[in-house]
Amino acid sequence: MSEVKLSVETRTEFGKGASRRLRQVEKVPGVVYGHGDEPKHITLDSHALMLALRTPNVLIRLDVDGGKSTELVIPKSVQRDAITSFLVHVDLLQVKSGEKVTVELPVHTEGELAPGGNLLEHVLNTLSVETEATHIPESVTVSVEGLEAGASIHAKDIKLPKGTTLSTDEDAVVLQVLSAQAEEAPADAEGDEAAAEA
Repeated sequence: MSEVKLSVETRTEFGKGASRRLRQVEKVPGVVYGHGDEPKHITLDSHALMLALRTPNVLIRLDVDGGKSTELVIPKSVQRDAITSFLVHVDLLQVKSGEKVTVELPVHTEGELAPGGNLLEHVLNTLSVETEATHIPESVTVSVEGLEAGASIHAKDIKLPKGTTLSTDEDAVVLQVLSAQAEEAPADAEGDEAAAEA
C-alpha cells in the first residue's frame, strides 16, 4: 500500500461562496473525522489530491498548517462535479497503525474465458472487506481462465490478501459467465415470412 503526503490548511470559511472561491484557486474543501475527535475542516490542493486519489484506498499523511500537526487518513467520500468531474469535496477518515477499517476493494480479472464468445458480467465491481488501516490492499485479482457459460464466482471463492477478511455476503455473486446470444440469420427470417404467406 502506498502512502502519499499532502500539505493542507485549516479552513475557517464555510458555505457555497467560500467553496467557490477555493475552487477558483484550485483548492478543495475537506473534512477530517474519526476517533471521536471534533471534525477538522481543511483545504487541499486540487491537483495533488486528484493524483493521490488515482490509487484506490490510498493512505494519506496530512501535513496540517505547515507542520503544526499531522494526520493519517484514508478517503471515505469523494464528491465530484457531475458535468466537469472536478473535485468538489472530500471526507477523510482518521486511522492509525493496527486499527481495522472497512473498505471497498476493486475486483480485477485475469485470464481468458473458454472459447465460444461468451460474456463475462461483473455483478460486483468491488468487495467490502475489513483490513488493517495502514496495510490496505489496492485491489483483488480473480482468474477467469477457461470458465464456461453458466459459471459464476462468489465472494467466498476469492482469495483475499493476508490480514483481510470478507465483509460482503460470502454467497454474493461477483462474476458470472453469460452465454453468447445467438442471432437469427436474415435468410431464416425471410423463409419464415414466405412460409407464413403461403
